[in-house]
Amino acid sequence: MEKFEIDILGCGAALPTPKRLSSTQVVNIREKIFMLDCAEGCQMALRRSRIKFNHLQAIFITHLHGDHCFGLLGLLSTLGLLGRLQELHVYAPKGLVEIFQSQIDFFCNESPYKIILHEVIASKSEVIYEDRSVEISTIPLSHRVPCCGYLLREKPTPRHIKRDAIDAFGIPKSQINNIKAGLDWESPDGEIISNNLLTLPPDPVRSYAYCTDTTYSPKIIPLIKDVTCLYHEATFSDEHALLARKTNHSTARQAGEIAKESNAGKLVIGHFSSRYNDENILLEEAQTVFPNTILASDGLKILL
Repeated sequence: MEKFEIDILGCGAALPTPKRLSSTQVVNIREKIFMLDCAEGCQMALRRSRIKFNHLQAIFITHLHGDHCFGLLGLLSTLGLLGRLQELHVYAPKGLVEIFQSQIDFFCNESPYKIILHEVIASKSEVIYEDRSVEISTIPLSHRVPCCGYLLREKPTPRHIKRDAIDAFGIPKSQINNIKAGLDWESPDGEIISNNLLTLPPDPVRSYAYCTDTTYSPKIIPLIKDVTCLYHEATFSDEHALLARKTNHSTARQAGEIAKESNAGKLVIGHFSSRYNDENILLEEAQTVFPNTILASDGLKILL
């Protein structure tokens, strides 16, 4: 199978510390790099992870709080200094253009590449990016400012050819793409050869849902149903459930409930409050609801 890797550069600490960086992730889907949030310190984290800056396809910001976007302008400037020529698209809820366009015009006015800002509607789910291998859509979240998560889903691959069967039935190379697409083969004497005899099933479609920052919001469950891997914020434990509600964040247990109800394959929790020196408190709480839960940590790599 082709690569689908999640690199957590910053685990999403609500308050960055030497132990935890704020929210920044990159997702490698078939060697295309997508960035989710762009916190302060993201450039150093990129270098430590040995991710090539110029492989970046697009940046997706969940919301315009500083711990999710303070690294953006510096990264855009650095890409220009590195000689990037390919245009770069940046997506975020309303306010992106007002806040960043004038800064880009001032600090990146001699940039050799074009920076294109897109304001998304955070209150509804829609496809905002698509190419031959991946589709990315918004996930409406509930926070103190307009906020949306992102669902990255690879597109189905063709069926796998059984080379020995193709040779045995004497099927010409010109028909291989049709057979990969699922068509049967009709031999010159009129015999219909079932596609199942000629191919193996395609690789399963993998997907990743990135949901931070948000209060407990069951309305997202249909949008992320059967997701391969879910990242969901778990800022607080049940002990501080009232504070979670007041600040529009979630508890670890609530993250587990979202994963369970959406039938996620794996849950990654992050965006921890600085009050927790030991995140295992949050891990154990989420695992009581959804056992296949792991903690986000700076530098964590997850291969789907």
